[in-house]
Formats: sequence, C-alpha cells, structure tokens
Amino acid sequence: MNHGDETRAPAGTASFLRARIEADLREGLYAGRRWAGSPGDAAHHRGAPPDPARVRLRFPPEPNGHLHIGHAKSIGLNFGLAQAFGGACHLRMDDTNPTKEDQAYVDAIVEDVRWLGWDWRAFGVEHLYHASDHFEFMARAAEALIADGLAYVDEQQGEALRAARGDFGQPGTPSVWRDRPAVESLARFREMLDGAHPDGAMVLRALVDMASPNLQMRDPPIYRIRHAAHHRMGTRWRAYPTYTYAHPIEDALENITHSFATLEFAEHRAFYDWLLAHLVRVGLVQAPPPRQFEFGRLNLEHVVTSKRKLKALVDESHVQGWDDPRMPTIRGLRRRGYTAAALRRFVEATGASRHEAWVPYAALEQALRDDLEPSTPRAMGGLDPLMLELTNWREVLGQADTEPCTAPVHPRRPDLGERSFSLGPRLWIDRQDFSLAPDKHFHRLAPGRRVRLKYGVIVECTGCRQASDGAVADVQARIVPGTKSGTPGAGEVKVKGTVTWVGAHEAVAVEWRLVDHPFASARPHDSDCHDFRSPPQPQSRRVLRGYAEPSMARVAAEQHLQIERVGYFVSDRVEHRPDAPVFNRITALREGAQR
Repeated sequence: MNHGDETRAPAGTASFLRARIEADLREGLYAGRRWAGSPGDAAHHRGAPPDPARVRLRFPPEPNGHLHIGHAKSIGLNFGLAQAFGGACHLRMDDTNPTKEDQAYVDAIVEDVRWLGWDWRAFGVEHLYHASDHFEFMARAAEALIADGLAYVDEQQGEALRAARGDFGQPGTPSVWRDRPAVESLARFREMLDGAHPDGAMVLRALVDMASPNLQMRDPPIYRIRHAAHHRMGTRWRAYPTYTYAHPIEDALENITHSFATLEFAEHRAFYDWLLAHLVRVGLVQAPPPRQFEFGRLNLEHVVTSKRKLKALVDESHVQGWDDPRMPTIRGLRRRGYTAAALRRFVEATGASRHEAWVPYAALEQALRDDLEPSTPRAMGGLDPLMLELTNWREVLGQADTEPCTAPVHPRRPDLGERSFSLGPRLWIDRQDFSLAPDKHFHRLAPGRRVRLKYGVIVECTGCRQASDGAVADVQARIVPGTKSGTPGAGEVKVKGTVTWVGAHEAVAVEWRLVDHPFASARPHDSDCHDFRSPPQPQSRRVLRGYAEPSMARVAAEQHLQIERVGYFVSDRVEHRPDAPVFNRITALREGAQR
C-alpha cells in the first residue's frame, strides 16, 4: 500500500464514509493512540511510539466459506480508503466458530484478496491476524465483566433461552440466573472454558437491559460451549466467544479506527459501543475505542451472496464446486474470466450508501468489457460450426491449397502485431450466420446473397444440403473474383454482411463453455429461490464443440481473448490444455447480445 500525503479517496468510494474519516482526522480523534507493532491490550501499547497509521481499517471475513462478489465490495472499500488516507488495512480471520471453519478457507481468502490486488503490509508490518490469537484476552475481559457485575452464566437452555428474549412487541424475561453472585458465575465460566459441561448446558451473557427495544441489548450471549477442535487451536478451548463479543475486542486490540460493517450489523452497534466503553473504563484497551459505521451491502441481480446458500449449491451438486464459473465467488468469477481490475472497477463505481439497492448484472459485465477492450487479443471461432464449401476455388485461386490471410491482433494496438491464418476450399462458419429463410434484417449468408468472409474474400451462396431431419448439413458458395481483402479493387464490391470463419485444414478443435448466472430471477433472495433445492436455470451451462483459428493452439491457461462478433472468452484456468482447449465465455460484446 502507498502511504503518501494524499487524503482523497478513490472516485466512487462512498462519500459519507470518506467524510467520516476526514472529520475524525480534522479533530485529531485518534492522534494520541500508540502502536507497539502488533495487536494488544492497553498495557501492550502503553509507552509505544505514536501509531504511524492515520487510520486503521480491517477486512474481517469468517473462514467458513469462499469470498464472493459482496466481499469484493467490502475489500475495496476498506483497503481503498486505508490507502487513500495514508493508513493501514488489516486482513483478519474471524475464526470464533470451530464447527464451521477450516484452514482451507483461510488459505483461499488470502489468495483471493491478493489476486484482487490488495496488500495488508503497511509500515513494514504484515497485518494478517486471527481472532483466535486473542482468545486469552477475551476470556480475561469476560472475567472482568463478571467481576463488575456486567456478565453472568445463564443455565437456561435451547428454546427457553430464545423465548426469554422476547420480541419487538414484548420485553424479555430476566433469567433466574441473572442475579447469581459474581463468584458463582466466575466459577461456572471457568468450568465452561475447561470443558466441564456439555454443549448447550449454559452460556455467558452480558448483563445489559432485558427491556431494551434493541433485541441485541437484551443480555446477549458472549460465550458458548463448543466441544470441537479449532483449526488453529486444537482442543485448547472448549468454550468460544460469540462474534458479537469478539469483534469489537479484535478491533480495539488492533487499533482499528473505523469499523465499517453492512447494514444488518447496525443493531449490533449499541453493544459494540457498550462493551468497548467498559473495557476502556477498566483500562483493558486504550482510548479512544474504534467506532462502527454501516453501509448497504452489494445486491447484484441474479446473484446470491449468502455463504450458507452458496454452500448448499455446492454440497448438493447444483454446481461443480466453489470455483464453478456460474458461482459469484471470487474464484468462480476468476475462472469465468473476470479480471481483478474489472472487479475493482465495478465495486468502486457502485460505491456504498446508507441504503441497500439492487445493481444490474449488466453493470458488472460492462466493467469487464471496459477492462478487456483496450488490449485483449482478437481471434475468430465458431461455436456451432457449419461447413462452407467454396466451389470455384481452383478457378479463382489456382492450384494452391490455401490462401494466406492476416489480421491485427488488436485493431487499435498495432504494437501487438498481426496473426496469420489461411483460406481453403472448405471452411467452418457459425450456424447462426446462415439462413434458408432470412428476414429483411438478416444480412449474413443465405441462398443468392453475398457476404464478406472477414479478412478474406466475398462469397455468394449457391445452395446447401439438408439432412433427413431438415437440418442444414453444409453450405455451398462461389468466390467473387478480385475481392481478396487488402488487394487493389477489393473494396469496390459492396456487401451488407460480414461473417467470421476458420479454415477446415487448420482449425483448432475447441470446447466452448457458455456459462451464465444460475438464477433466472433478478432477485433470487426472494421466495422463488428460498432454499435452492431446485436446479439452476437449464441454460446456465452449455457445452459446445466448435473450432477456432490456429493462433488459439498456443494459448495458455487463463488467457483472455475476444472471439470476433461473439464475445469475450478465457481459457479455463483448471481444465484448459493446449492439446485440449477449453474456453469459458465471460460476456457478450454488448449487453443483450448473448447467444
């Protein structure tokens, strides 16, 4: 990350978040804080130099699944604002639930954030942290709450515990354990930590206000028993902090200044402030504490961003894994062909607001086109090939079996050079470029009509052969003499249509994978996709066998290409091989042009 004097956040970044940071910097709110080079309590930082970071932000995923497009927004906001204001952004694993988390998810998160182009190193320090690093302090802080009469062990269980909470129209019912002596709660809590009781037998609750209109303030649980091995800590712990309790503590220990969260965490802010105010008061964390601010999450049409629901799609084999190109995960989008730059462009353009809104999927596709258009190499290919026979080849072109052709690698990038291929008497065209009964808007190949074979010659269709089922088996055409592209007089013969082609003698066999978002509904969070037990829309994945020009035989995995007149494609990063090419379609050349 860069740490200059620039304080202007990137264009598109939410103005209210930027304004909040700017106001706090003007007031010098965090100017007196100290940083000992690593997270820690007030004693750890006491006597250390002033914090070199003007602001500290964090991206704190739970490692219980893979990151998705919604996380890309949070990543861009936090890392982007930290960079803009000469600060640091931490990558933190909120690993407080051992039953759902795994090291494989941790590794994937690290890889995805790096691939997006962000770095958590700042001021010579790698800011990669884990909630589990602070379990000792969290237990100590919990004991301090108990000692101050602000927490108690509640032995209500299951439904009774939930029912006692009440609802928005009814205050909660205080537990019979609410007034138990601190010494008794402390003994019980230590028994929880030691594994002396089964799962669900009791919880540690903060003692706040059972009549609060905010349900999150009705004595929220802050520790629960989990007899499960932690992916980092093994069996050291048998009781684990809740996210509600752990998150503000992690922020405080890491010197976070502004804790940005999505709107569903707004009701948790009161407890966030309540807890940190107490820990500051008793001298466990340094002042001033971090503050939480909320923004609307990214809702992308045709996309689901619930990790629970995405996991159901994977576990029930509706898709072929977390990196299936139909998935909105970072690795799914990457495999489909979205670039890191396009995703960053997209989330920056959408910014953030205090309200949730739906963003058209077309906006993501356009960000991809804007990134690829300036430099992506071109090629020709047929997704649904149809044979075209040039019946007067010898008459026009003589005894040569082929006629060389060239084309620019990119029409506006002469520095990228040219690609070479050749005409032959038998060519592959795309089936969609021929019609037996064309309407007035069809300007491609049809009986009696002329078209230009791009970079080649003009041909006139003389007929076709049909199979027994009526399907067109192949097409015949005559070369119009003197129309070879680049030769004198070639432009004097005018045609309305141009089609792409591949010489049958040098065509590269290709597997084309046409992938789309799995849900036809624009808003699949709604009831029509309530549990994902129905398969994705049938056309979300189609596999076609076709051909491409010879240059595509040399394409490495994860290379982007524009197939002319068709769309943008990428060689599959997992299954593509030079001897067995596999290309995923990313998007059409323009909105609404999908085949």
